[in-house]
Amino acid sequence: MRKEEKQQLIESIAQLLTDNHNFYLTDISELNAEDTSKLRRECFKNGIKMHVVKNTLLRKAMEKIDRQYDELYDTLKGNTSVMFAEAGNVPAKMIKEFRKKSDRPIVKSAFIEDTVYIGDENLDFLASIKSKNELIADVVALLQSPAKNVISALQSGGQTLTGILKTLSEKEGE
Repeated sequence: MRKEEKQQLIESIAQLLTDNHNFYLTDISELNAEDTSKLRRECFKNGIKMHVVKNTLLRKAMEKIDRQYDELYDTLKGNTSVMFAEAGNVPAKMIKEFRKKSDRPIVKSAFIEDTVYIGDENLDFLASIKSKNELIADVVALLQSPAKNVISALQSGGQTLTGILKTLSEKEGE
């Protein structure tokens, strides 16, 4: 590969890193061609962009960006594939599901919203992290809950009040 091609590749990787605040560095080295194709299809289905990269080019791209990737450099050994996603938990959920049939991919590290996670032992935690949209939905549900309770109480209170008035009017008529 010529120097100009490498420079272009570094630029494109740097752009991907700039555009995505969530990515996983994984090892898919022992997957055969069929399983790799299945993994790529799963990634596509889940909105994950997966790229197999050379560690040196990825490191050079990381060094170009104004973010702290220093902790990730030690995980750039062996074969590395990068999984980019909008939501930080989507790749972890997909990897957990995929690993029910295979022992790969292995999570080397993850960069989720400026936080670094090192090692495959964090997979369960990463899968449980709520995405931004899930957190917003939780907040909206919490905010709606008291209003729903008030409306429900007012509606049931109206029915109870009507029942009491009806009973009283029937007693007066006797």
